[in-house]
Amino acid sequence: MKILTSTPAGDGFLMPAEFAPHQGCILIWPHRRDSWQNGAYAARKAFAELITIIAGSEKVTVCARFEDYDEARRLLPDNVRVVEMSSDDSWARDVAPTFITNGSELRGIDWGFNAWGGLYDGLYFPWDRDNKIARKLCDLMDADCYDLRDFILEGGSIHTDGEGTLLTTEECLLGRGRNPDMSKQEIEEKLCSSLGVKKIIWLKRGIYNDETNGHIDNICAFTAPGEVVLAWTDDKNDPQYEISKECLDILEDSTDAEGRKIRVHKLILPKPVHITAEECEGLDHMDGEPTRTPGERLAASYVNFYIANKTVIVPQFGDENDKKALELLSGLFPDRVVRGIYARDILIGGGNIHCITQQIPAVSKT
Repeated sequence: MKILTSTPAGDGFLMPAEFAPHQGCILIWPHRRDSWQNGAYAARKAFAELITIIAGSEKVTVCARFEDYDEARRLLPDNVRVVEMSSDDSWARDVAPTFITNGSELRGIDWGFNAWGGLYDGLYFPWDRDNKIARKLCDLMDADCYDLRDFILEGGSIHTDGEGTLLTTEECLLGRGRNPDMSKQEIEEKLCSSLGVKKIIWLKRGIYNDETNGHIDNICAFTAPGEVVLAWTDDKNDPQYEISKECLDILEDSTDAEGRKIRVHKLILPKPVHITAEECEGLDHMDGEPTRTPGERLAASYVNFYIANKTVIVPQFGDENDKKALELLSGLFPDRVVRGIYARDILIGGGNIHCITQQIPAVSKT
């Protein structure tokens, strides 16, 4: 593996869309007891169900700590690769490399990671194990790696159509906890040179009470070039309504890099999901303080799905809108089977299905 200091776009590389073919997917086995209740027992069952579905159409690699390796190997299918790797938590979307291609070669980007805000408003400290995962995975994949650790970015904060357009939020990328010394224009230039995109559509904010400072992957995602799903509520008394309406106005007034008007599909949110006192009791404290409080609203959204080669796996919450989400996405992905899994035990950790997965794009063999 080479550590590269050139720019991916300058080398002819770009980030494909998630709906493009994959050669695989990466996840990290959950273990952090102040993130995952009751020693991550319930979360591991949900992870295992998700991994089994994804492994039906692409190669899955699961990173597990030394002390968790045997359990992960026991619970996961034989066709899943389990590798020993240390980590601070389990958000592969944000700490694994962003994989890019030129069509025939795979490379990775090693962004800087500071636990969603560093010492300003990050969620835990230290984060040094997580910050080394991207480079380790590039080594594992035998993929050359771009050193962009001087730029703080999580994979959940970007979403691309693979044809030159990128979605993100100002709430996240312009926040004080990421790259406060860079202007919006400088951040745009960094994204374009790193991901091979030509146009960035900036939404203002993400899902209400999202502790990642408004990651795009919880509120809006490309389903095809020129088409997105947007997390939506019709309840004007919900604080999410104003946020989603603001996003809708921006999207409907936008064109993509190819000049297409953006077609927006409203993906109705579940009713607000609040953590219970019993669930909070199952979480360890961090530095003597609780990480969740009873009644706290969690950032539940159906947009946080993962697009695998033959399936789309969608969070379910035991809500009346679960079925509606599956029906809408089935119409948008007619070439894939859309499946739901009960994901509350993942959500309690702070994210959902998309947050714990990172796709590896397919490349043409020469």
